[in-house]
Amino acid sequence: MKRLGFIAVLSMLLVGLWASAAQAVGTPVFNAAAAPQGTHVQRGTPSCSFASDGLTVVCSTFELAGVGNVDATATLNTEYSATIDCTNRGGELVEVHSQGIATTATTGELSPVNGRLRVPSLTSDTPTEAEILAEADCPNRNWTPSVQPGSLTLESSVYTVTFDGFTGAYITIIDP
Repeated sequence: MKRLGFIAVLSMLLVGLWASAAQAVGTPVFNAAAAPQGTHVQRGTPSCSFASDGLTVVCSTFELAGVGNVDATATLNTEYSATIDCTNRGGELVEVHSQGIATTATTGELSPVNGRLRVPSLTSDTPTEAEILAEADCPNRNWTPSVQPGSLTLESSVYTVTFDGFTGAYITIIDP
């Protein structure tokens, strides 16, 4: 009897861990009112995942059918943050603060062929140190900003597929 209880508890823990891992990568939300009537996923699965570096978001290739002749655009917006150190002319660290950086990747306008729309994969553009520093600000213009090593963090990503002439996105995936 104790074994059965132990197995039940272990099973529940595994299901809980699986569920939390599944939430780490967003679930696609479909809005039928934001697409031509009859639009559906024909091949593949709309999904986004994180690369091993924890900073890069990769969204999958898939195909939609039933879209008629309506063009669409896929977009991946990502928000990052980094810790900025501000150093005065004497070489002393005088302020540390967080800096937000946004990036956008897009497919551009996609045109269907025979009522089918192939949506190619999108990958986030992880900001370089130079791009972060271009956005960085220190309270005194004589201070020098620098990025604290290892401080770049992916805060969030939003992937959307939007059809021309419709309000809102047909597919939305939000992470985390």
